[in-house]
Amino acid sequence: MSEDILVNFAPMETRVALLDNGVTQDVYIERKGIRGLVGNIYAGKVVRVLPGMQAAFVDIGAERTGFIHISDIHQGAGKGRVLRAEPQGDITDHLHEGKKIIVQVMKDPIGSKGARLTMQLSLSARYLVFMPHADRVGVSQLIVDTQERQRLQALLSDCLAQEKPVLGGGFILRTAAEGVGEAEVVSELRFLCRLWVAVSRRAAAASGSELLYEELSLDLRTVRDLARPAVQRILIDSRQCFSALDVFCSDYLPEMKPVLELYQGERPLFDLYGVEETIERALDRREDLKSGGYLIIDQTEAMTTIDVNTGSFVGKRNQAETVLKTNLEAASVLARQLRVRNLGGIIIIDFIDMESAEHQRQVLHALEQALSRDPARNQVTGVSALGLVEMTRKRTRESLAHTLCETCPACHGRGVRKTAETVCHEIVREIIRDARADESGALMVLAAQSVAERLLDEEFAYLAELEELVGMTISVRTEPDYSQENFEIILL
Repeated sequence: MSEDILVNFAPMETRVALLDNGVTQDVYIERKGIRGLVGNIYAGKVVRVLPGMQAAFVDIGAERTGFIHISDIHQGAGKGRVLRAEPQGDITDHLHEGKKIIVQVMKDPIGSKGARLTMQLSLSARYLVFMPHADRVGVSQLIVDTQERQRLQALLSDCLAQEKPVLGGGFILRTAAEGVGEAEVVSELRFLCRLWVAVSRRAAAASGSELLYEELSLDLRTVRDLARPAVQRILIDSRQCFSALDVFCSDYLPEMKPVLELYQGERPLFDLYGVEETIERALDRREDLKSGGYLIIDQTEAMTTIDVNTGSFVGKRNQAETVLKTNLEAASVLARQLRVRNLGGIIIIDFIDMESAEHQRQVLHALEQALSRDPARNQVTGVSALGLVEMTRKRTRESLAHTLCETCPACHGRGVRKTAETVCHEIVREIIRDARADESGALMVLAAQSVAERLLDEEFAYLAELEELVGMTISVRTEPDYSQENFEIILL
């Protein structure tokens, strides 16, 4: 597996794409005015407690209050160690209005919801995660080699015994730690402990809701979190960004300096590698399959639905084989689309109906294999009685569509609009309603061009009948700024 990371930098926006064998797998976008909050630590104040939901709203100084559930509250902390990770009983035993607490953002604000918060804090470096209010020591589950896991566990224990951090707390070795030695682990232990001391001092001095620790910018996070041995190149198209990453790698990740490259080609970096085209296609409902089939992907407030269709693909053998081949291809493509579009929450997949239990098993296996490369936690159920596959995918930030797009002002997010004929009928009903309430001698209809043209063409005979019915003269005028559904009736 060969991976490349592309960093596209502009004054107002940074974009990062992760490519696997030349194919875009993930896209990250961070804009200067709306940087993500995940990982930030705040001094917050509880503004409302909801016993019925076992949750509370917390003011962290952001536009919307954050939300914390009882399962994300630590208690009984002594010298940085949690006596019970998940509190029992009622949330009112732990929080009350006006209480000052230290929280970290788990999920960015999404839609109308504020940020999801936790009091179980963590600070991340390249190889280690430090949890001030925990006492466990572990190794990332993504490191599957048993001998390597045992080596890393022993290495971390030895380093902790030598350093004897006075702060206590728990540590987890990240996936990137595979193959590292004692020097790297000790260096990060010391760095994370110094960082937590600084955060603790700011927390003690905080007088209100304020930011105590801000997560790294997207370009620096990319090198820290995404760079791994499989990454062959990190291409950056900005000299300013390249210099910042070069300094960062010199200080913290010297092993990544050789893969940094400044891209100076004339063609835009994202155009050269097809990322721009991938982003544009990811904003469409339809995703075509090479076989001729296609997916229809609809994102709603509650869930995302994916419908698989054979389209123009008719196969070469029988219907069952055609359906199987389409579903197998769809399983691979939709797994990639979930990453590119950053779709999360509940996802319902309507594969083409398969009568064979063996075919169902093959498609589920193909889907699980494709999703196994996804860094976001996910879970897939079997095929339901209705032939649907249900799955969940962890969501920590807005989807690509929500980041780049806004609700259409013409249809208000419905995705459809009333026909010109429908609007004409609404106008007729409104005129009859107005005529009963007013005895004026004339009316003027202001409408979009498509509606006005229909009233004066296909509906003209009915308009004449309407004039006789209400006993009023009716004129029509086009308003270029009106959408098709907008109209106004003026009494002259």
